This record gives sequence, structure tokens and C-alpha cells, in this order.
Amino acid sequence: MIYNKFQDMRLSMLGMGNMRLPTVAEHGPIDEKKARAMIDRAMEGGVNYYDTAYRYHNGDSETFIGKALAAYPRKQWHLATKMPGHMMNYANGRLGFQGYLAGHQASCAADIFEKQLEKCRVDYFDFYLLHNVCETSYGLYTDEELGMVDYLLSQKKAGRIRHLGFSAHGRAETIQRFLDRFDCFEFVQIQLNYLDWTLQEAGRKYEIITRHGLPVFAMEPVRGGRLACLPPEAQARLVQAAPGRSAASWAFRYLQALPNLTVALSGMTTLEQLEDNLATFAAPEPLTAGERELLAGVVSTMTDRVPCTGCRYCVEECPQKLDIPKLISLYNEMKFEKSLTLRFTLDAMAPAELPGACLRCGACARMCPQGIDIPEVMKKFATLL
Repeated sequence: MIYNKFQDMRLSMLGMGNMRLPTVAEHGPIDEKKARAMIDRAMEGGVNYYDTAYRYHNGDSETFIGKALAAYPRKQWHLATKMPGHMMNYANGRLGFQGYLAGHQASCAADIFEKQLEKCRVDYFDFYLLHNVCETSYGLYTDEELGMVDYLLSQKKAGRIRHLGFSAHGRAETIQRFLDRFDCFEFVQIQLNYLDWTLQEAGRKYEIITRHGLPVFAMEPVRGGRLACLPPEAQARLVQAAPGRSAASWAFRYLQALPNLTVALSGMTTLEQLEDNLATFAAPEPLTAGERELLAGVVSTMTDRVPCTGCRYCVEECPQKLDIPKLISLYNEMKFEKSLTLRFTLDAMAPAELPGACLRCGACARMCPQGIDIPEVMKKFATLL
């Protein structure tokens, strides 16, 4: 197992995510027998970082992982869970849940935190995160009256949180703003893989976090399995280059080349997936320059991106002051997949910031060095929305 240093700790580079554990039937409860076998094998294989969250598996993930890890000495594993602020609202002094948690009770952050300790059967969390800092959750996490960050810092001071961080599906600018506001976080977890390096600007996010001197933890390294089961043309290219390697191993070896990457989480569902990942992380073998070039070609077969370079000449001429590079980035992402994480950004934008506000005057296109028909892109994006 590859281990990376985190302060005075050694963390397995392969972390086990517990959002996609095996279930009884497609949408049933956790199949505890199969899931326990996976935890046992992960421990045997040297995995010591386990990630869960408040509502994974309808709230059962924390309970299961607490029970499974309790069979091992506490110093042998590190547990991470999250405060679900991205699914909460705060108004008139009242805290409540929204979205898929609507109807659940949330009187205060302390109630949630205490319940998590109880479910996970621990006295402290090794790692604790604000769950999904993004455009729609930014206001709640920074609300001074609610004081969620202050509360978690008090728990850290009391020794009940060893290391405080946050996960983020927000845009790079949102992560930058959050890190500029707070200097108390010790790590940041982002969606990071070779496809989203450009598609979701994960490369920019990685660089911003690195500049702030914080280690990066990766989630969705195979994009929910999408990079483990590639389209036929893309799969054929990788098989020809390395017949004995899985598609997933390419995604993980891509991350091994990033010097500021500490943990790569994998939400594994089967023992076969776990065994493949353990083999990939048995020893460092980052992608070669040639293999990275090959992956870039694979990405080009999977996406049809508008080739915006972000020069922003178009913005200077737009009478509506639209952030055109941001909109093109969102359009590229939406064409590939209409994801929930994309909605977090779009739902926080005013109508005047969306592509429907475009006047189709053409001033932006005349300034574009890439020759992009920007008004046509805005029209197509508005139609998609």
C-alpha cells in the first residue's frame, strides 16, 4: 500500500468511500455480510482511511462503518464524516433540512454532530468535513449568527475532531473565496479525475488549494464508475496500450502523479473492485508522459467541448456583463452530463447571469480569438436549461 504523510500521520493513498456499499437488491439496505467482507479485506490490504457522511445509504452508512471498524483497534484506522450543511437552510434563527433531507429534524449542528459520534461508535473523528461547500451552501457555512465553523472549531479544541476540512463541488472561484475567508481548515476534498481536470476545472481547484498550502483529498476518481467502464473506442485504446490493466487503474495512476494528492477515495461496491484497487496502490506507478497523452486522446473521444481558453476578451464587450467563460464551462459540463453538482452552481445564479440574458448582439464573438460563435452557444445552453 502507498502511504502519504499528513502532518504526523501516515494515510493510505487509497481511501475507502462508503457511499456505494453493496446492497440487498438495487435500492435496498446495505448487504452487511458483503460489506463487512470488504472492510475486512481493505484493512488486511493496508487501507486505513474510511470516509462516510450523514446521509449516505439513507443514514445507514455511518452506523454500518462504526460497527465494522469497531472490530479493529482504534489506532489502526482513521474515520472521516461530514456536516450536511449543503442540504440545510437557516432563517429567522431556525435550522432546517431541504432537498432530499426535507422533513428530517435539525435543531442545531450540535445535535447532528452528537448523533454522528453515537452512530459511528467513536469518541472523536479523525477527520471531519463541511459537506459540499458550493454556491448554494456558501451562505449557510459563512453565516456568523449560525456559527457552524465556530462550533466545529470548539469540538476540535475539545479533541472530538482531530482534523477539520471541507469537501467542495463548487466552482474554483467559490473555493478560492472560502479559503480566503477562513484559515482554519487543514485539507480540502474535491472531485478530481482526468476527465474533470478540464471539464469541471478540477485542475484550477487543485492549484488554488495547493497555493493555500493545504493537501488535496480526491473524491470521484473514477467519476462514479464512469471511468471504470469506458465507451468502446476509449476502452480499446487503453487495452491496446496495456492489455492487463483495468480502466479504473488508469484513473488512479493519473492521480498518483499529483504531488499534493494525499488520499484518493474510492466508493467500491464489490470485492473485485477492491482487489483491483489494492493492486493499483500496492506500489507507486504514476502515468508516464506518453500515457498521459493517451488519456488526453481518450477524453477527446468522450467529450465535445467548446474550445474556450478563458481569455475573457468577450466579457469586456458584453453589454449584459455575462461571465461568458464560466457559462461556456458550464455548458461543456452540461452537454456531457446533467449532474446534481452542476445544479448547485446554476441554482445560485440569477436570471441576469444565465445564458437566457444574452442579447445575441455578436459583440463577444467579434472579440473571440478562437472564433467561437458565442451567441449560438448561449442559445443552445439556454435551450438545455
